[in-house]
Amino acid sequence: MSKIVADTSVVINGQLIVQIEKGSIRNSQVIIPQAVLDELQSQASNKKEQGFVGLEKIRKLKELSGSFGLEVVLKGNHLSTDEIKLAGSGRIDAIITDMAKQNDAILYTSDNVQHLVAQAEGVQTVFLKAQVQKQTLEFLKFFDDKTMSVHLKENQQPLAKRGKPGAFLLTKISDDILSRDYLEMVSSQILDVANTDDSSTIEISKTGASVVQLDDYRIAITHPPFSESFEITIVHPIIQLSLEDYNMSEKLMERLSNRAEGIVISGAPGSGKSTLASGLANFYHNKGKIVKTFESPRDLQVEPGITQYSKLDGSFDNTADILLLVRPDYTIFDEVRRREDFRTFADLRLTGVGMVGVVHANSPLDAIQRFIGKIELGIIPNVLDTVVFVKDGQIQKVYDLELKVKVPSGMTESDLARPVIEIRNFDDNTLEHEIYTFGEENVIVPVGKRTKVGIEKLAEDKIRETFKKYDPHAKVEILTDNRVRVLVDEQYIPSIIGRGGSNINEIEKSLQVHVDVVKKDSEHFDLDSNDLPFTFSESKTALILTVSKEYTTMHADIYVHDEYITSARIGKKGQIKIPKRSDVARNLMKLASSQNDIQLFLKDF
Repeated sequence: MSKIVADTSVVINGQLIVQIEKGSIRNSQVIIPQAVLDELQSQASNKKEQGFVGLEKIRKLKELSGSFGLEVVLKGNHLSTDEIKLAGSGRIDAIITDMAKQNDAILYTSDNVQHLVAQAEGVQTVFLKAQVQKQTLEFLKFFDDKTMSVHLKENQQPLAKRGKPGAFLLTKISDDILSRDYLEMVSSQILDVANTDDSSTIEISKTGASVVQLDDYRIAITHPPFSESFEITIVHPIIQLSLEDYNMSEKLMERLSNRAEGIVISGAPGSGKSTLASGLANFYHNKGKIVKTFESPRDLQVEPGITQYSKLDGSFDNTADILLLVRPDYTIFDEVRRREDFRTFADLRLTGVGMVGVVHANSPLDAIQRFIGKIELGIIPNVLDTVVFVKDGQIQKVYDLELKVKVPSGMTESDLARPVIEIRNFDDNTLEHEIYTFGEENVIVPVGKRTKVGIEKLAEDKIRETFKKYDPHAKVEILTDNRVRVLVDEQYIPSIIGRGGSNINEIEKSLQVHVDVVKKDSEHFDLDSNDLPFTFSESKTALILTVSKEYTTMHADIYVHDEYITSARIGKKGQIKIPKRSDVARNLMKLASSQNDIQLFLKDF
């Protein structure tokens, strides 16, 4: 009777049983080293799936022994605690090889290192490469082309999320109640593939929890003591989008292509953050850039030319050390979650690597706030320049960050100037929030449009009247209590300044404020080119705006403080009459405190 020694790998993946059932192994003594049994017992005691799977395979091996003329025996001494701890260093593998040598037996293994070591020591060995048919995996029957995720829980009916990000339904797959035995069988199949297939990996293996990446399926397996019952959650991406699918503006597309190198993609779980990150990674790759990813688990759907890194020795800090040696242009960090992740993201960005981070947040502001306290406030704009908020699979909002030294909005004294991070809406460049240090705290302050009232409003009207003598379309911005900015057409600046600044000095002395005379940009100039001069009056029943008679029968837009109010037809005698009882008239009277607040713009049909 020939002798066979089975190592841990062929027991767990079941290849020894496959060979027996095929008839390749008959009338043999199968030696299971006590070290193998002790290792599996230790794994099972620590609630690791491999241990349970291996013990189940040994039980099945003993059941088959009578039918195939086999004798299954245990040999060897029990492992010490130190030897179990040294399992990862090859101690148990060495004991198994010695067992085969001492018994003049053939070593069966699916571990290539074990196979090579046995050959080097002159031990006869057979290498059994694991063969698992993925198409027979039980959980695949729950998926179709609309299924985003499947949720299998002990003593519950199977559920699935079907649809697309932002528009999915949690539906019941069947009325069957799932048993623990069934879920253990599904889990065993998954782990068999993960241990043997080159395209699958066990990303996390802890007591009571495992995370497996099987092709493009991300599988989380939990059981007691981590969870109160056995549960398997399988997530599968159903769509892969390119940047063209997001209907981005040319301005944003240009930003992502040329300027943005500190990007944060934020959103709630299931909003489509990782889908956008994958599209961005593929976009940079197709532009001829070297792109890498940081992932745990590695589940981004990226092109083969993009290398996906996981944690090295349990830390992305170690991965970053390797990353800098391979000189990437862009790195996709999915997901930035722990404090050390934020520091690693910042360190890599400051070294010059283009970074795209994925962050869980309910708003783009929350994503920025998660960086505060983890890295110094002053370097946040150097780390983040673009924040993209994704909701329901679409880009909902984009923020632009910039550091300036200025007096924060709402403060007036010039000696209160400090470094301020401005957060602007990328689409219209509107300042929405400011971040700065107030006392010993870092604060995020919303910035809204201020309504000018009281003395400030009267002062602005007085200053505007002074400069309308030179430019009928002059604009005034009050900066502080004693400083204003006046925007005028370039052709009027010399007459305002006067010879040697004599005229502006007289104006400043008269107004008792310092005046900055600034040329209007083209945007202001184009806007004011159709500005119609008018006179304002009232009758008993209407508000009347009177313009030149040459505009009779034409149409004009009415604005207050650059805010659109309504459009109206210019009637006989060049008059626009607005009934006092109308909503338009009430709105006009509410927003405008004087004629200077109202503007008419001729419509161009």
